[in-house]
Amino acid sequence: MELRNISTFLRVAATRNFSKAAEQLGYSQSTVTIQIQQLEKELGTQLFERIGKQVSLTGQGEAFIYHANEIMRVTNAAMTFALDDNIPTGSLRIGGVESLCTAILPELLLQFHHVCPQIETVLKTAKTEELIDMVKCNDIDLLFTLDKKVYGSEWVRAVQKEEEIVFVTSSNHSFTDGEKINLQTIIKEPFILTEKGGSYRYELERILASHEIEIRPVLEIGNTETIIHLLEEGMGVSFLPLFSVKKAIKQGRLSQIQTDIPTIQMCSQLLYHKNKWVTPQMETFISIVQDFYKKE
Repeated sequence: MELRNISTFLRVAATRNFSKAAEQLGYSQSTVTIQIQQLEKELGTQLFERIGKQVSLTGQGEAFIYHANEIMRVTNAAMTFALDDNIPTGSLRIGGVESLCTAILPELLLQFHHVCPQIETVLKTAKTEELIDMVKCNDIDLLFTLDKKVYGSEWVRAVQKEEEIVFVTSSNHSFTDGEKINLQTIIKEPFILTEKGGSYRYELERILASHEIEIRPVLEIGNTETIIHLLEEGMGVSFLPLFSVKKAIKQGRLSQIQTDIPTIQMCSQLLYHKNKWVTPQMETFISIVQDFYKKE
């Protein structure tokens, strides 16, 4: 049984697309087709159903994913058995939304680097929908998102935590005297918001729409650190995850605005695809993230 055929099988299983798998592996589509046919012949069963351009796993194909991952895991262990087992090598590809990448990930990556100094870490930022596609195409190993809960039997959820999203402004603003401010009053202030399409901005717009209110920000920008800096300088109001402004609030540079609307929450999640072979570096990073949230 050829290892390259098993590797190709796992890539097709992740992408559900022969041409995408071929592109990612650097093969022609015909080569991928031949490799899958060879594997199916060796196993004596059909692994994929091909109807038109649609590719889906058969029941036997779903069952073989576990064995394929085990074969690749054992093979990798055999190839590296003479190396120091305490120092993993290779790469780790993490995809995250900007707010988590700015506020949470630096500390986690620093801890990870101390434990796995030889791992090449690649970080990609995007919206949740784009990151989900990256995972399915095996462009990233782990998805770290702040959004509504991601459901589906194809996901393994390593971490999940509810996060509060708050209105925030300079500590010198008149809104910070502790009284509750109604939504109509807050919305009259100059707003700095993340770009359209972001999960918590979408939730804010949904709430405003239910009150027949429209928001027109004076500035839209994806970087939350820039928003925080402008707020500290007295430039209006924003709507951000509490974890991203917690430090500035504690230091007295920003203040949370108390409002008359219910608390808005999103969910931090660390996910990976169920068909993904979990590498030692993935296990290490997941453990670091789990420990971080236990202390929160």
